[in-house]
Amino acid sequence: MSEFKKINEIRVRFPPSPTGFLHVGNARTAIFNWLFAKHNNGKFILRIEDTDQERSKKEYEEDIVGGLKWLGLEWDEFYKQSDRLPIYSKYLQKLLAEKKAFWCYHSEEELEKERQEQILNKVIPRHVCSYKSEIKNPKSETERKKGVIRLAVDENSTRKIKFEDLIRGNIEFEERLLGDFSIARDLDAPLYHFAVVVDDYEMEISHVIRGEDHIANTPKQILIQEALGFERPQYAHLPLLLGPDKSKLSKRHGAVSLNEYKKLGYLPEAMFNFLALLGFTPPENREIFSRDELIAMFDLAKVHKSGAIFNTQKLDWMNGEYIKRLKDDELAEKIIQSQSSRLPEFSASEFLKEDLIKIMPLARERMKKLSDIFEFNYFFKEPEYDRGLLLWKDRSFEEIKNSLSEVTKIIEERGMEDKDVLRKELDSLGAKLGDRGLVYWPFRVALTGRKASPDPIDIAAILGKQKTLERVKRAIENLG
Repeated sequence: MSEFKKINEIRVRFPPSPTGFLHVGNARTAIFNWLFAKHNNGKFILRIEDTDQERSKKEYEEDIVGGLKWLGLEWDEFYKQSDRLPIYSKYLQKLLAEKKAFWCYHSEEELEKERQEQILNKVIPRHVCSYKSEIKNPKSETERKKGVIRLAVDENSTRKIKFEDLIRGNIEFEERLLGDFSIARDLDAPLYHFAVVVDDYEMEISHVIRGEDHIANTPKQILIQEALGFERPQYAHLPLLLGPDKSKLSKRHGAVSLNEYKKLGYLPEAMFNFLALLGFTPPENREIFSRDELIAMFDLAKVHKSGAIFNTQKLDWMNGEYIKRLKDDELAEKIIQSQSSRLPEFSASEFLKEDLIKIMPLARERMKKLSDIFEFNYFFKEPEYDRGLLLWKDRSFEEIKNSLSEVTKIIEERGMEDKDVLRKELDSLGAKLGDRGLVYWPFRVALTGRKASPDPIDIAAILGKQKTLERVKRAIENLG
């Protein structure tokens, strides 16, 4: 039996397969690995597991790498499994030569028939291969393509494969129930379990920190380690991310790829903070932490066993808190960087940083994510609305038109340099007309085209005298 690895240095890996976009659950796993490495002055290794050439795509790899960089998860070493095929081949040949692995030539139809019979007989499906006892190496390329390489497992063993999980404690499996599982399609085509074991050994991984959905993979990987004489790393299986209904987080719960949240305008610092606390209890009674604080406090012993709820409302709150901490020019710059692809939809002219800076004091407190800036699109394009929206309660179009005409006179005569003076004049107009809403409602709609918005006087101050007058006069024209 292989022994636990003697730990001279903490070395962990994040091994995504580029067969899809980076899931927030996998991003959380990467964060936990990174925090553990940093807390212990260790190494964080990024390993792209792209041996599945049919499903692996460059765009997915770029998305994964880009997502990790966005989160600030710099890595110490980088590997791609597709560059390491000769290494896997060497170890496969070793197992074949030692008769710890063998070629199997059963067809898919034969294997499926065996599986169905086992299910019918209420036996746990496993393949006990007849080729194991008559080692038959392929003699031609055609014969090779028909076979797979399997690990020879003792179907009569009474041994239990045990390992101590750093989060879940003792876990064990019966060896005989695993069957002779496949480890490669060919000498140049290793399968997941085999490539992972070889890589973890070659890269001197001390701790394997991954999702609990990998627990069932662990005994197979331990058997491969034992067959190759490798030391065993320590395992820690993280709780899965769950939706609000406590089922596994999926697309039916909303966005699940990290890039979707990036596009929506979540800050990487907020996303890092949020994911780092999913399934982990910090020692202090607060939820906003710097990266250095999270590194200092991270402890696998404090990771929960039960699933962690991915609460978007909480993420929105946390992101809003990070937005509030930004200076006007910093927030404006981040909006431009994050939302530049959408900005042309809201402005006929060049979108200037200075324009954004003007509205930051008004928008910041109301923003939960950077894309919320488009709730204020009336600052950058003429509002469109039905003239009926200008009506206040049971007042006539003529009364609304008269109110807006009076507002125009006040702005033209008094100007807009002092918001308090403008408010006093508009309040006086409201008293004169016998209804304050008769003044402020159509004024708001004329400026924004919205039923709800921040204080129209604040909006007018940002738009400036000329643009404010243009919009109010346009509203009067719309009233006929």
